[in-house]
Amino acid sequence: MSVISMTGYGREVFQFKDTTIMIEIKSVNHRFLDYVPHFPRNLMFLEEPVRKIIQTYFKRGRIEVFINVYGDSFNKKTLELDWEFLDDYVQKMEDLKETYQLNDSISLSLLATNPNCMWIEKIEEQPLEWQEQLLDVVEQTCLKVKRMRETEGEFLQTDIHKHIEVIHHLVKRLEEQRPLVIEEYRKRIHSRLEDYVGDFTASDQERYTQEIALIAEKGDIAEEIVRLYSHIYHFTETLNEAESVGRKLDFILQEMQREANTIGSKSTDPGISELAVQLKSIIEKVKEQVQNIE
Repeated sequence: MSVISMTGYGREVFQFKDTTIMIEIKSVNHRFLDYVPHFPRNLMFLEEPVRKIIQTYFKRGRIEVFINVYGDSFNKKTLELDWEFLDDYVQKMEDLKETYQLNDSISLSLLATNPNCMWIEKIEEQPLEWQEQLLDVVEQTCLKVKRMRETEGEFLQTDIHKHIEVIHHLVKRLEEQRPLVIEEYRKRIHSRLEDYVGDFTASDQERYTQEIALIAEKGDIAEEIVRLYSHIYHFTETLNEAESVGRKLDFILQEMQREANTIGSKSTDPGISELAVQLKSIIEKVKEQVQNIE
C-alpha cells in the first residue's frame, strides 16, 4: 500500500444556464485536517455540505476550496423604490418651497441619489436545482486531488525507502565498529594503567579488568543499535499500512533521532561519532519528507 502525500491540486468547471462555476481545491501539509472555504457570499450556505465531502476524502492537510462564479444567474439585480417615502419626500420638498418662497424644482437626480428613495437589490435564486450538481462536481474535484496526492505519495515512499536503506547501512556499520572500538578502548586503558602502575599482580589484574569493563560499558552502544534496528523494522512496516500513517512515522523517527543522539554523546571514537552525525542527518531528511505524508 502506498503512502498518501498531503500535496495536491484539482479543478473542475461546469455550466449552469448562462453561468460558469469553477471549483478549485488546493491541498498542502498540516498536522490535522484544516478545511478553508473561499465562497461567494450567496454560496456560503454550501460550506457545511462541502466540509462533509472533504472529511470523506481526506484525513490530514490544509484543504482550500475555491468556488468562483462567472455569469448572472446567481447575481440578478432589481431597482427597488419606496413609493410611500417618495410621496412624503416630494410633498415635504413642496412645503419647503412654499413656506420659504423658493423657486428651485425637485430634480430627478436629487431623488435618485437618496438611498431611502431607491436602491439596487440582488435577487437570489433558490439553489435546489443546481446545488446537487455543484456538490457532485466538488466530489469529482476531490477525486482529482486525491489521485494527485496518491501519485505524489508513491514517489515520496520510494525516496523514503532509499533513505531507510541508508539508515540501515549506517546502523550496520555502527554494529561492526562497536567491538573494535571496545577492544581498542580496552587496550588504551590497559596501556595507560601499565605506564602508571607498572607490573600487575593477579589480584590487580582482576580488579583493573573489572574497572575497564565498567568504564567501557558506559560508552557501549549495543542497546541503542538494537533499538535502532527495531525502529527501522517498525517504520518499514508502518510505511506499508493502508491508513493515515504520517504522525505515527514521525513519532518513530523521533525515537530514531533520540538513539542517534545518545550514540553521539556516548562515543569517544571519531569513527562512531562520524557515523552518528551521518545517521542524524539522514533521519532529519526523512523527517522532512514524512511531514508531507497524510
